[in-house]
Amino acid sequence: MLNQPFKALVVKKSESEFTVKVQELKIDALPQGEVLIKVNFSSVNYKDGLAASPNGKIVRSYPFIPGIDLAGTVVSSNDSRFNEGDEVIATSYEIGVSHYGGFSEYARIPADWVVPLPDGLTLKEAMVYGTAGFTAALSVQRLEENGLTPEKGKVLVTGATGGVGSMAVAILSKRGYHVVASTGKGSEHGYLTEIGAQEILSREEVAGEKIKALDKQLWAAAVDPVGGRTLASVLSKTAYNGSVAVSGLTGGGDVPTTVFPFILRGINLLGIDSVYCPMETRIALWQRMATDFKPDHLMNVINAEVSLDELPEYLSSILKGNIRGRTIVKL
Repeated sequence: MLNQPFKALVVKKSESEFTVKVQELKIDALPQGEVLIKVNFSSVNYKDGLAASPNGKIVRSYPFIPGIDLAGTVVSSNDSRFNEGDEVIATSYEIGVSHYGGFSEYARIPADWVVPLPDGLTLKEAMVYGTAGFTAALSVQRLEENGLTPEKGKVLVTGATGGVGSMAVAILSKRGYHVVASTGKGSEHGYLTEIGAQEILSREEVAGEKIKALDKQLWAAAVDPVGGRTLASVLSKTAYNGSVAVSGLTGGGDVPTTVFPFILRGINLLGIDSVYCPMETRIALWQRMATDFKPDHLMNVINAEVSLDELPEYLSSILKGNIRGRTIVKL
């Protein structure tokens, strides 16, 4: 098995050259880990685009195989929790950052990073979710743990055509919420309606030129993968005792807000970390993503299904904000 050849997308960087190419490797080139997986599907995330960029500051050493998500079948395992033939998911932790990732026909992963595929999900559906979907689901779960119910009012989703945003819209709709989707893409209103948005706002309607310390109370809660000025504006417009789940910073890391939303309206700012989320929480949430969180039209969130050879183009596009929803990689 150690001499088994397979294909992977390999990123290389030297002082004079940066390349992203499909190459043939052998199993013994993979890093250490208890579980060897035949990868069936992966997905494209913003962090993957950074990993395939010369200045992305994600990859710690080269050569490297990116891909923070993967789903596939166990080929061999030195850990009693997993057996040959088991279908599994692996996302987050160091995968695709310092440990070879999912853009590969085979992956060797530490057993502590591996989740059994829950009943009710196929391997492909698991990668429609991927890290983006898991982050969205964790955001919704945290909002509900902090008192959100459909009866409380409207829920805003910013960056709604992106991976996290799209999945949040679909999950919230499945849960019975009135979803307000915010996007800078006027051409995608039909898509957002299809996956469950009941209202659509432009980016400017959410965060205009001037952000007030406190503004009109418009929604009971929000899922925000954008951050920056958008988050500041969202906080100022969230209703009394509402919550905002923040998971990203595509709008920047600085948030020009004040303490007023927190001390005068009791707003909860919930930080969402899907990378090092405890395994107990992770497994339980994947079970919910296969049952009561699972959108009726999960596949509608797919933008494209691509091969390894087609992947570099999509990695470039996601950094430019040109991809909506989720892009699946079939290995």
